Amino acid sequence: MSVPVISVAQMRQWEQASWDAGRSPSEVISKAGQAVARCALRLTRDGDRILILAGKGHNGDDARCAQAHLAGRKVRALNVQNPAKDLAQLDLLLAKRPKLLIDGLFGIGLDRPLDAAWNDFIEHINQANIAVLAVDVPSGLNAETGEPQNIAIYAQTTITFGAPKRGMLRQESSGFVGRIELAGDIGLAPCPFSAEEIQWTVAEDFDGFPPARRVDGHKGTFGHVAIVAGSEGYHGAAVLAARGGLRARPGLVSVHCDRAVYTPVASQLQAAMVHVFKPALPLPPTCSALVLGPGLAATELGEAWREFANEQWQTFPMPVVVDASALDWIERGPTPLNSRRVLTPHPGEAARLLGLKANAVQENRVAALRELSARYGNCWIVLKGHQTLIGRSTGEIFVNGSGNPYLAQGGAGDALAGYLGGLLAQPKLQAQPLKTIRFAVWVHGLAADLLSSVKGTWTVEDLLQVLGEKG
Repeated sequence: MSVPVISVAQMRQWEQASWDAGRSPSEVISKAGQAVARCALRLTRDGDRILILAGKGHNGDDARCAQAHLAGRKVRALNVQNPAKDLAQLDLLLAKRPKLLIDGLFGIGLDRPLDAAWNDFIEHINQANIAVLAVDVPSGLNAETGEPQNIAIYAQTTITFGAPKRGMLRQESSGFVGRIELAGDIGLAPCPFSAEEIQWTVAEDFDGFPPARRVDGHKGTFGHVAIVAGSEGYHGAAVLAARGGLRARPGLVSVHCDRAVYTPVASQLQAAMVHVFKPALPLPPTCSALVLGPGLAATELGEAWREFANEQWQTFPMPVVVDASALDWIERGPTPLNSRRVLTPHPGEAARLLGLKANAVQENRVAALRELSARYGNCWIVLKGHQTLIGRSTGEIFVNGSGNPYLAQGGAGDALAGYLGGLLAQPKLQAQPLKTIRFAVWVHGLAADLLSSVKGTWTVEDLLQVLGEKG
């Protein structure tokens, strides 16, 4: 199940509860070291150099323990006792250009400013431009506030233990933390803080999901998603959304686009039906989910689109996903009882809907999500970006840890909107809307991770070829 995002104090309480329950600190350190090693092996190749920097505390113990499990790598370890005296040795080791540096200098207990010697030591690491795997938290970063203690190491990846710490998810810490890898099972007792407001999504949340399909099913069994998308100059968004919908494997996918782009949209789709949008024409009676908005930035039917979007938002009995241009068309206020409504803004769109600047949204993404949901009838919000958030005005908010910066390219959001709509069109998945939304976001990010692990360059078209794969 998902993992709570906790404070440093809670982590300390959890550790103490584990010792009181008879768990061994040495066994926990051993498992933590093995987790660090597994992550380092994924980030490197056979024969690569790895440099381990280990401090005095348990964080250093975790890093030192990893060394025995790095078979096939050329590993050097530097036990740092005095940063001023050890600086020359650091520079010699950095000059060998290791493929990866494992940072085990300071852990989550650091809550004081670092002195000049440590500042100089960490600055040499940052200037070396070598990929860093941070152990539990990047050294120098306050795991509670997310702020550096004068200076902090810039890590590409941080492997954190037990549960993510609150400060690591703050916007200002993202440049230091990089990608978060969670080592949840390191031998601690069960987490006593499972009911926290913010939850971290893990792959195990989706074991056995989506459920198996009936062997006697047919097209009508698995739903029909209608995607209202595509206008002049933006026909590609409709195509990408449709392909995303098809990857979710509903029974049917239909696209309703502006007349001006009917030919290019229809010519690129084989399995999806394509229609010219007509405001007075009702949706197909088999339609079980609706996606509104991708590629509707330029159309002569602006008012007709707006009226249609609002009418469907208020009256359509099945799930509605609103993305891109259509976000500006939905009127605030309540939605029908038990309706499944989803808005999928990126930070700039969320800021526009809230009358804020984008940096204000980024400074408190949880508050922005809560307010958006409250304004639009307690609908589900997918607040996209680094560590996409999924939730509503009340209840738990889930942080998605899959994905990488290469998702920041035009069309990725269109593919997600279509994929989400294609999932929500399926009756079995409609019964679990939150899990289905979370699954869509997680799989979308996972597709980007799978591609980045095997290809140096990829496009949204490539993403659609692996979208839906679970590794």
